[in-house]
Amino acid sequence: PGSPYQPAVEALESHPEKKFYNVSKLGGAKYDTLPYSIRVLFESSVRNCDGFLVKETDAMNILDWKTKQNHVEVPFCPARVVLQDFTGIPAMVDFAAMREAVRNAGGDPVKVNPACPTDLTVDHSLQIDFSKCAIQNAPNPGGGEQKPPAKLSPLKAQPRKLPPCRGHSGCRGSCSAGESGRSSGPFSAQIENTPILCPFHLQPVPEPETVLKNQEIEFGRNRERLQFFKWSSKVFENISIIPPETGTAHQVNLEYLSRVVFDVKDFLHPDSVVGTDSHTTMVNGLGILGWGVGGIETEAVMLGMPVTLTLPEVVGCELTGTVSPFATSIDIVLSITKHLRQADVAGKFVEFFGSGVSQLSVADRTTIANMCPEYGAILSFFPVDNVTLKHLKHAGFDKAKLEVTEAYLKAVKLFRNDESSSREPEYSQVVQVSLSSIIPYVSGPKRSQDRVAVNNMKSDFQACLNEKSGVKGFQIAAEKQNDIVPVQYEGNEYKLSHGCVVIAAVISCTNNCNPSVMLAAGLLAKKAVEAGLVVKPYIRTSLSPGSGMVTHYLSSSGVLPYLSKLGFEVVGYGCSTCVGNTAPLPEAIRNAIKQGDIIACGVLSGTKNFEGRLCDCVRANYLASPPLVVAYAIAGTVRIDFDTEPLGTGFNGKSIYLRDIWPTRQELHTVEEECVISSMFKELKEKMEKGNKRWNLLEAPESTLFPWDLKSTYIRCPSFFDKLAKEPASPQAVENAHVLLYLGDSVTTDHISPAGSIARSSAAAKYLTSKGLTPREFNSYGARRGNDAVMTRGTFANIKLLNKFIGKPAPKTIHFPSGQTLDVFEAAELYQKEGIPVIILAGKKYGLGSSRDWAAKGPFLLGVKAVLAESYEKVHRSQLIGIGIAPLQFRPGENPSTLGLTGREQFSILFPPELSPRMALDIKTSTGKVFSVIALFENNMEITLYKNGGSLNFVARRFL
Repeated sequence: PGSPYQPAVEALESHPEKKFYNVSKLGGAKYDTLPYSIRVLFESSVRNCDGFLVKETDAMNILDWKTKQNHVEVPFCPARVVLQDFTGIPAMVDFAAMREAVRNAGGDPVKVNPACPTDLTVDHSLQIDFSKCAIQNAPNPGGGEQKPPAKLSPLKAQPRKLPPCRGHSGCRGSCSAGESGRSSGPFSAQIENTPILCPFHLQPVPEPETVLKNQEIEFGRNRERLQFFKWSSKVFENISIIPPETGTAHQVNLEYLSRVVFDVKDFLHPDSVVGTDSHTTMVNGLGILGWGVGGIETEAVMLGMPVTLTLPEVVGCELTGTVSPFATSIDIVLSITKHLRQADVAGKFVEFFGSGVSQLSVADRTTIANMCPEYGAILSFFPVDNVTLKHLKHAGFDKAKLEVTEAYLKAVKLFRNDESSSREPEYSQVVQVSLSSIIPYVSGPKRSQDRVAVNNMKSDFQACLNEKSGVKGFQIAAEKQNDIVPVQYEGNEYKLSHGCVVIAAVISCTNNCNPSVMLAAGLLAKKAVEAGLVVKPYIRTSLSPGSGMVTHYLSSSGVLPYLSKLGFEVVGYGCSTCVGNTAPLPEAIRNAIKQGDIIACGVLSGTKNFEGRLCDCVRANYLASPPLVVAYAIAGTVRIDFDTEPLGTGFNGKSIYLRDIWPTRQELHTVEEECVISSMFKELKEKMEKGNKRWNLLEAPESTLFPWDLKSTYIRCPSFFDKLAKEPASPQAVENAHVLLYLGDSVTTDHISPAGSIARSSAAAKYLTSKGLTPREFNSYGARRGNDAVMTRGTFANIKLLNKFIGKPAPKTIHFPSGQTLDVFEAAELYQKEGIPVIILAGKKYGLGSSRDWAAKGPFLLGVKAVLAESYEKVHRSQLIGIGIAPLQFRPGENPSTLGLTGREQFSILFPPELSPRMALDIKTSTGKVFSVIALFENNMEITLYKNGGSLNFVARRFL
């Protein structure tokens, strides 16, 4: 390290061979009041301080966080980058192109590698997703109306167990990832045609008919990208590629890659990450600072550049009190999320502290951290504490690494102690959440928004019987409210009354489902069976575990036999062994309910919509957590006060209460950590070490330079480095530029960047057709992000683009020399052939919306030299500079109409040899008008990047 803070480097007391920056000594008393998340930013600025990308003033600004928050921009150099394949392809293609350019300019291409450790997970787009899943051919867990079954295609090939869904934990198998690349269906059709197996019975599941028929074409399509990734993993240093089908949940992959503390050649520093993956923020649950950024920022970090952020406010979320024994993880997560949504934490960091934090397992923490988008925070940080260390031990960290991790974090005061004597940091504001106030609820009996506290359930149901028919009431006459209808079933007599439970379905499908809640249902069932409790045989019970994480939790913890003993058999995978449970209620029970006009109940977990879902004679339906579904099934009625009334009679006639069999949080955490987590990570480690057979057999070149296939329509060498020379040329004047597009206010990155499917009449479609492809083979822009020819043609191809030259929404513009109305790409191509530069005129807030790398790359390849707008979205402005386009701004109060511009003029922009931040530039038009604009370069770093033609060329020159 060449930092001016070199004197702050010390040896770790317990392991003197390990060195680190002792930032707590350096920062003194100020450091002790900083939030933990800001301490991580401070350490990064100290370690990476080079006087150019990161200055001493930046480190001091972070140390003065209390007064500087929200007022200064600071650079942050994360320890690593996480990419998923959709965003990984263009980044790796750029590195491959840079190697080529460096060689052509006389440099050594072998030196071109990511500067920052990069993990790329190849899961989402490299599998063909069914648009329907096996679950949709499976039995309906609640009974009731059912669609006719889909036609099933015959099974082929040898059965093979498939990895579960890499989607959100607990998705019920009906997720089908679109272009967002967020998750692939749980039963991803693998590239070769193999049947799907039920993970519980290992029996083949009938294939959905929507499997793509011609899988040879599919494999050909994906092979190209897989081979490119394989080549990348062989030739680039600092990049590790997680091959497809590595299994378990995508979140676990992210957690598997976590270092918590980096140890690089015996030099220690905190782990931190930025990523293009929507789940990146979950790592904050492990005490790792991380958040999601766009493709260009990620690529810049891979190139060794910092991410810039406004020094954020940090909201302290204090957790106090003790969790009610009956509150589940979901109750806690949703309650904390709701508090944060009400507290206005948008655009801020959230950090957790207080005595209640240690009651949350790491699974709870990562779920809360993963839900950041729900409440708008940049991230939700849980500093490392004893709970984290225990988790890391089960996740496979060896003893020596754990010791160094703990000693280092304590030395730099990044370890959170539970002792109340330890001083808490100062926060911008504090939100208090009392865990004692979180009580379990159920929803119903008719609408999911009507919540009922479990301890009020008995009295609430009584009130529903009294109330008029309506959203809650059933209007049962007072003298009939205690009616009992005897019924014969399977040779025994049972008594039905209002509130009797006749359907109980445990379904795992809420998008934020924390799998430990399904485990709680399993442990409750285990204790119930051991105590001698049973479920009445006429109650229609079912268990639909969904997939992925939940399957793993239930299988590895050994609770499934107990659930099935109570009648909760697995349904929903559709294998021959899976119990159907689609039959309506037994005839005798239906008749008894109808004759006695009984208000019978269904209790189910996990779904928000239950109207018409259950049998027509079941008029009250409640949503409850999985363990409560099991509890109500055992009780056989919802008219029960769990505190004072027993669930039933166990062995020796002993009364058993819910509190006797409800698993404690401690029991739950122990089983979760010791059985589930450790087996999950062990399996993942084995898979990572072995790799998978197809990936291992896949042939890929080993040459230093990538052998581009000129016929490829997926991967092409982009032209970002065409003018790479050893020294950057001084900024060239833009002479007699035409306006390519004249746009209004609030043009978003969605208007600019190629996205979605490729329209048949578009420039990209014409290009692909010329390469011999049929519309069926076009695929989407997302899948073709490695081909700049497709992406450039898709830039400004949005049908909602409103160009003032055209006067109506259309991806068209006028080519002024010929007067033709053309696709934006065709006009730009003509201008380039004629050697005429182009600019864009725009209104306020140009580049709004999420960060998209092609929103800057596309215009650059169209030949756009400058954008002239009234104002910019901050991130997009810096991306334009990062690619080599000048962001110019009208002076306050001026715009094209006040200046009398039509956009049909030609514009000349003169750049002086020496640029300075926010300097004024003169623009001269072909009509003789001269006006002044502001060059929106905020600092010398941005000017250097612009002079070099953007960050890609700036970094490439370092290798010459």
